[in-house]
Amino acid sequence: MSEPLNRPVRVGVVGLNYWGPNLARNFDKLAEAELAWCCDLDEAVLDRHRGNYPGARFTTDIQDLLGDDTLDAVVIATSVPTHARLATMALEAGKHTFVEKPLALSAADARSVADLAAEKGLTLMVDHLLVFHPAVEKLKQYVDDGTLGRVFYLYGNRQNLGIVRQDENALWSLGPHDISVMLWLVGEQPVEVSATGESYLQPGVEDVVFGRIRFASGVIGHLHLSWLDPHKMRKMTVIGSDKMVVFDDMETDRKVTLYDKGPLPRTETYGEYIQVRSGDIHIPKIEVTEPLRLVCKEFVDAVATGGTTRADGDAGATVVEVLEAMTTSLNNAGAPVAITGKGS
Repeated sequence: MSEPLNRPVRVGVVGLNYWGPNLARNFDKLAEAELAWCCDLDEAVLDRHRGNYPGARFTTDIQDLLGDDTLDAVVIATSVPTHARLATMALEAGKHTFVEKPLALSAADARSVADLAAEKGLTLMVDHLLVFHPAVEKLKQYVDDGTLGRVFYLYGNRQNLGIVRQDENALWSLGPHDISVMLWLVGEQPVEVSATGESYLQPGVEDVVFGRIRFASGVIGHLHLSWLDPHKMRKMTVIGSDKMVVFDDMETDRKVTLYDKGPLPRTETYGEYIQVRSGDIHIPKIEVTEPLRLVCKEFVDAVATGGTTRADGDAGATVVEVLEAMTTSLNNAGAPVAITGKGS
């Protein structure tokens, strides 16, 4: 790793058609960063943003960024099939690299990018946005400090009516959000996954997917992903032996609800029923902060200090391994697929 920087980190954003403008805006507003370059293949797209960033240089050629020795980091917000190739180019050029999720379309490519970053001693970060959400931070606190007791299982609901995509199914479009959160909350490597789904609107493009992740400790994660649903849901529920907690991103003032509910320990060796208890409900105050601002700041801080991030290359590659294994299961009637890591 290089010496810590004592100046703003100079950043270039590649891809300004969809999510890139949000990234450019946040990096531009960070005191610790300087938005130095904006890059897109379409001049008309660049023209829409020139007035917002008069201090940045604009180009249609990524080589302009890679050849700028004063540029510290490249942010890749292009189409998913280009992620691994462009990230590899940036790392080979000696640039710290931030990549929109997912990191790649295959586990092998994702691991290759992660390994290259490690070999080069460069920061690689994936935009696993929800991992940085203050409400998810609260869930992580409850898991780690024992508030929930032993975690039994967790499940995510990510449903809506639209946006229907033609180039990726509901698993690859919606799954990276909840998979990254589950892996971070549980804090273990997954050992087995499975998935089932159906293509109702377009042949071969699953509109609804039900996924399952099993961890070595016995914790189970379940996903319900759909863009063909009357409900708009963005929920994560964690069930523990002592308490249970729900993160509901659709709520304004009640992002997190902690339920003092759980089974009572048995007082006899047999019985017809297991007793349960139901106590207080607690709604903690959650800081109102744009999660993407926190994501961008963690990347900039890691570049400046040589530190690590919670969404590093290894975390990004593991999410792609889960997605790839779930796709294999999806294509084989839900048959379980083992996760062995390192791209295999």
